Amino acid sequence: MFAKLSRWVRSFGGRRIEERNQSQRWIMLDVETTGLDPSADQLLAIAAVALRFTPTTGRLEVAVGDSFEIVLRQDKPSAKDNILIHHIGVQAQSEGIAPTEALEQFRAWAGDSPLLAFHAAFDQTMIERALRRFQLAPLENEWLDIEPIARLVGGNTKARALDDWLTHFGIECAVRHQAASDAFATAELLLRLWPATRKEANSWTQLRVLARNAAWIPR
Repeated sequence: MFAKLSRWVRSFGGRRIEERNQSQRWIMLDVETTGLDPSADQLLAIAAVALRFTPTTGRLEVAVGDSFEIVLRQDKPSAKDNILIHHIGVQAQSEGIAPTEALEQFRAWAGDSPLLAFHAAFDQTMIERALRRFQLAPLENEWLDIEPIARLVGGNTKARALDDWLTHFGIECAVRHQAASDAFATAELLLRLWPATRKEANSWTQLRVLARNAAWIPR
């Protein structure tokens, strides 16, 4: 009996160690919209790239090849001045994926991975509002805003917008205000912040606490 129990303990312990060694999948995302009013404007596109975090080493890296990008079909294209910002033209908007299908594709790709963004409240609100609009179930993923983390450990007290931080770290964004480019640039920003961040938080739970506490720091 004791031999059997000993084998079970070793097996259980081995599984626990294996679980700790397994990398975690986080998702950095960005959205494009018809405007900046979350209560009135519509979701145009979602783009995202996965990150892999290995708890035992604290290593964070972009998961090459694990990305997502989709344009939601619009009944009415957004205004010309709006198109000049995000570069999603009239044809691309009218030929996009049906919103219900697009949102469900994103849900399937994201799975239960936590979602991160710069000023995440806006992205979260736009996606949640679109889900409600098309009578779809809400996402159950956790969200995290990396902007407070940047303010805490980024070393630039004057930076406010994402552009400020990209300039501060010399990060090039292929096409600014294009969702896929912005998502990759924001992922790179988090990688630049990570060496200082992991000194304070070296797990997803600790990172959420750090971001929440940093959000209260005066600007």
